Amino acid sequence: MTFRYDFAPTPFGDALAVFSDEGIVRFDLSESDDPSVPWLLESVSRQLHAVPEPDPGAADGLAALLEDYFDGEPVRFDERLTLDWRLATGFSRTALAAICTIEWGQTLSYGEVAVLAGHPGAARAVGTACRLTPFSIIVPVHRVVRSDGTPGHYGSHPERKRFLLDLESQA
Repeated sequence: MTFRYDFAPTPFGDALAVFSDEGIVRFDLSESDDPSVPWLLESVSRQLHAVPEPDPGAADGLAALLEDYFDGEPVRFDERLTLDWRLATGFSRTALAAICTIEWGQTLSYGEVAVLAGHPGAARAVGTACRLTPFSIIVPVHRVVRSDGTPGHYGSHPERKRFLLDLESQA
């Protein structure tokens, strides 16, 4: 199995896109201003047990989808990209797959996603799956909100979650 990476532009800065022979394996809105910093690639390499090679242009298709998305088009990334789920297993994968069914402009609570994923009472586990998703934006974890309807966090960037929710509610 070979892994390769490229960067795709977002309003939050360039994001790391890692691909396997089977599809996109990780899309990371870095916590850093520079997603090319060595620690991020080292972290992905540890997860994959392999070092991705740079592949300029590999993210061009994803970049076009992101451009459509940020222009307000209701893109279903999971229907337009092949997702390689190797970094999401067990209940996390089940929860993330359930989150993919949340329609553009809609939200569900962590508890509602737990029910949808077949594990009522696993709201905290849904939160963990959202926090650890290997597919920022592609799997719309930003559409999962607190039971009182407030957005909650998005990693350490709640303003990004608000931006994404506002984008979808305006289109």
